[in-house]
Amino acid sequence: MEVLLMPPDPYPVTYDVAYPDRELNRLTTFFRIFTVIPIAIVLGTVSGATWSSTYEGTTTYGAAAGGILFGGPLLMILFREKFPLWWQEWNRQLLGFSLRVGVYMALQDDRYPSTDEAQSVALHVPEVDAKEELNRFLPLVKWFLAIPHYIVLAFLWIAVFFVLIFAWFAILFTGRYPRGAFDFVVGVERWHVRVISYALLLVTDRYPPFALKP
Repeated sequence: MEVLLMPPDPYPVTYDVAYPDRELNRLTTFFRIFTVIPIAIVLGTVSGATWSSTYEGTTTYGAAAGGILFGGPLLMILFREKFPLWWQEWNRQLLGFSLRVGVYMALQDDRYPSTDEAQSVALHVPEVDAKEELNRFLPLVKWFLAIPHYIVLAFLWIAVFFVLIFAWFAILFTGRYPRGAFDFVVGVERWHVRVISYALLLVTDRYPPFALKP
């Protein structure tokens, strides 16, 4: 008797970056660490960044409003079994924006990051009905359950750092991002996005896979 094996359901959060099958801008690649600064400042103003400065013995502190909404959704899911869609949309849009800035910084796209257009980033974060799809108590421990992922990702991001140095030289000399290096960086980013979606965005109770591929 023939046994048919059903393929596993895909993870509800998906992420990909279109490979730039063309010559990339070598000048902006060379100066990428500087050209990214303006949009990084914009991102910081909406992502809850904090800063301090000291001048003549006086320290000034500052903070930007916004950031990923975590505490509010956690309490709403726990006590009311609700997760307002506009909170989900804020998190989704902020994550997409930060990913576009990250993709630009990682040399994966030479187009300047847009604040609202997807560009080369394909991100899908599902809308969820907290009462029907989420365990109300799980958000209390997701951050703890994700610790093994944090450890693995720490080593993977170190590897990404060296891959980006290699890609930087490759683009300067050939104009092309080596496909193997590109796919590895996208894989680490995908892994990172899944963990964030599980532990911080709280849009799924499905534990992230230990995998670079979709």
